Amino acid sequence: MDVTEIFLLVVAGVAAGAVNAIAGGGSLITFPALIATGLPSVEANVTNSISVFPGYVSSVAGSRADLAGQGRRLRATVPSAVLGAVAGCALLLLTPARAFEVVVPFLVLGAAATLAFQERLRALVGHPRSMSPRRAAVTLRAVVFVGAIYGGYFGAALGVMYVAALALVVDEPLKRINALKNVLSATVGLVTLLVFAAFATVDWAAAATLAPATIIGGYAGARLARRLSQRVLKLVIVTFGTTIGLLLCYRAFLA
Repeated sequence: MDVTEIFLLVVAGVAAGAVNAIAGGGSLITFPALIATGLPSVEANVTNSISVFPGYVSSVAGSRADLAGQGRRLRATVPSAVLGAVAGCALLLLTPARAFEVVVPFLVLGAAATLAFQERLRALVGHPRSMSPRRAAVTLRAVVFVGAIYGGYFGAALGVMYVAALALVVDEPLKRINALKNVLSATVGLVTLLVFAAFATVDWAAAATLAPATIIGGYAGARLARRLSQRVLKLVIVTFGTTIGLLLCYRAFLA
């Protein structure tokens, strides 16, 4: 890599780490940056998944205050995230990507819409407080598992999808849901790192350039997310999700 490519990856890494911590979707910054350095799309996707993992970890550190009292919820959901991420990685390595690329934009737009109309949807499916403990637990695990499959396969906007879905089934302020999302995203990221490092082609030089930058951006973004009001945080996440979905539509159908 030359100096220009290194600078591009550092800037993309800082931005992506911050975006992942606040709203999710940072991979849509780093993935095109890796493509711009000349990597093939599959290798860029794999390298990107490994590169953003440290940023997820720093996001968890930055939002740890909002994880207080969520230990039981984490113990119940992390295994589902691990299993889903393994399944998603297997899909990426064993199947063609084109069909999923066509579906992804609509999943992301649906996630943003779900969060935007959260209260209306809660009126239809029931507020979390109205669910039985068993139903709430099963629904939460299912949401985490499905989201992790997506994260293991592609991962862009995983945070948007997780926040949108978790907000329907977890009766907590959005800041605490965002902190839970950070832990689940980090779990998915760790699984993808281990699987792809063992079984896929990775550009380790690019990953080593991106990773430290995502740590800086992830910690700063998580700290910023804690300072935002719930209304502003929701607006930021919905805006990012909608923008990401439209960009993915363009990439899948027009680019």
